[in-house]
Amino acid sequence: MLGRVSHSARVSDYRAALTTPGAGWPVLTSLLARMPIAMIGLSLLLFVQRETGSFAVAGAVSAGSLIGVAVGAVAQGRIMDRLGPTRPLLVVATLFAAAITAVVLAIEAHQPSVVLVALGGLVGLTEPMVGPASRALWVHLLPPGPVRHAAYAYEAISLEVFFILGPALAGVLVAAPWGGTGVVLGSVCMIAGSVGFALTPVARAVRPEPVAHGPLLGALAFPGMRTVALAAFGFGITVGFVEVAVPAAATNAGEAWLGGVMLAMWSLTSVAFGLYYAVRPWPRPMHLRLPALLGGFALLIAPMAIAPGLVWLSVAMLVAGILITPQSTAHSTAIEQVTPQGTATEAFGWVITSVTLGLAAGHSTSGWLVEHVGVPASFLASSGAGLLVALLVWLRRGTVASGVPAPALVG
Repeated sequence: MLGRVSHSARVSDYRAALTTPGAGWPVLTSLLARMPIAMIGLSLLLFVQRETGSFAVAGAVSAGSLIGVAVGAVAQGRIMDRLGPTRPLLVVATLFAAAITAVVLAIEAHQPSVVLVALGGLVGLTEPMVGPASRALWVHLLPPGPVRHAAYAYEAISLEVFFILGPALAGVLVAAPWGGTGVVLGSVCMIAGSVGFALTPVARAVRPEPVAHGPLLGALAFPGMRTVALAAFGFGITVGFVEVAVPAAATNAGEAWLGGVMLAMWSLTSVAFGLYYAVRPWPRPMHLRLPALLGGFALLIAPMAIAPGLVWLSVAMLVAGILITPQSTAHSTAIEQVTPQGTATEAFGWVITSVTLGLAAGHSTSGWLVEHVGVPASFLASSGAGLLVALLVWLRRGTVASGVPAPALVG
């Protein structure tokens, strides 16, 4: 159980993890596959908004895509736990290419909103889940301990780097002569990286551990995992409001291209502080860390509602960004504390599902708020939603502290 393993990591632990024999190609190909993870969704949102002129429609399509990711993450994770990553990733990469082609053609043809939302859902459903597969691969490469924890922290920190690059690229490319440039470019990178990762020797050699037939909910049947998923949902919904409100604020100010760049800015402090936080995490007990990080993040978002302009809004985002990577790292690390062996990929899939469901709720609600109430209302809703979920996580903290219950007690 992770409760008996250090939750902190040194620089030497990162070096040891990334130079482990066999880790090189999986690390490189997963970087290519995950780099557009924040780019495709935002590019799709901006592409739809550019073609339809409506943030409400764009938010709905983005929400549909995120709901698809939420379903696909768990389904793909469960399959990869049983078959290994190679065959599932090759299949979904092919389906994803077809789905992206369909949604781009539909947007260009100005199909009805319901068609765009449905195709957005198909895009999310087939998005290759290289993140969970990459995270789970460390179980086969490293023994439990600080080096494996450093590998998990690397996964979270590298993801934040992509949240820097992705929105910035999406914001710049939406101004290209063709609005779908970002969607297509990001999709090509994701497909190439997913296929490359699936075909690496280490991924192909994975032989999943046999696990007993479990409950229908799989890893989510464990109480502690449900609490981690709740914390991830709170993180997602809090971020989701902001991801629509910021481009809306930039558009209202006549600087639409700045929206993606501003979203990238809060990931700058996220990565910088995330490196420090991985060495000195606080609070140290995981059952206290989850609600504390979410609650603190929600409080730091509130000042965005009163920012007098884009400059001060950017400053507020830089401040709030310090608690993004610590949450991602905590969610990833907590998995080993609350779930049994043999469910790592599915469990991380549930984390992604929870985050994306939160993002979907935040995107769709924020799209309505910015059009009918105003941008400040969306920031306040983000802060309030995060605080509410943090309170719920606090009330359930005992389920994380107790770790994995005996199988007989899980229903």
